[in-house]
Amino acid sequence: MMQNDILESLKRELINGYAKKGHPFRYFGLATMNGKQPVQRTVVLRKVRSDLSLVVFTDARSEKVQQLEANNVVSALFYHPKKLLQLRIQGKVEFLDGEELERLWMSIPENSRKDYTALEAPGTPIKNPDHVDYSEENNHFKVVHIIPESIEYLRLKRPNHLRIHFSKQGDEWTGQFLTP
Repeated sequence: MMQNDILESLKRELINGYAKKGHPFRYFGLATMNGKQPVQRTVVLRKVRSDLSLVVFTDARSEKVQQLEANNVVSALFYHPKKLLQLRIQGKVEFLDGEELERLWMSIPENSRKDYTALEAPGTPIKNPDHVDYSEENNHFKVVHIIPESIEYLRLKRPNHLRIHFSKQGDEWTGQFLTP
């Protein structure tokens, strides 16, 4: 399998991550930096663009947003257990706004929008999880746009594992095989 074929297959896997229900790439690990300390969490893949950039939704008041505003470097980790496939994506974040933000907000099902309308910021201590108050008119919806700079592909298989590091030069991706 040539590097371009592998790049195309990883694109398909990422696209399937948000397009196919139950695909293991739907939920992935995202690491940000809190000063010198890495912080990880699981997020939901909402979209993959043709340039392999990733879209994630969050609450604008979340710790991850504060961390990304201070340092926009991220690492994303995807794993497909049946295919024994791991993708590590390193990149930078931009926040989407304006018409695009509004379009994505309108694409969220009505009953799911409340996730971004809590009166208290995520992580605020509460006495009872059944008594969270929500706003009828305000939301704190934010779109995280992850722009990949490198992708490492690792597929465990016999007789030989396959590991390739892809890096982006302008609009082009170039791959280099690595020892697994």
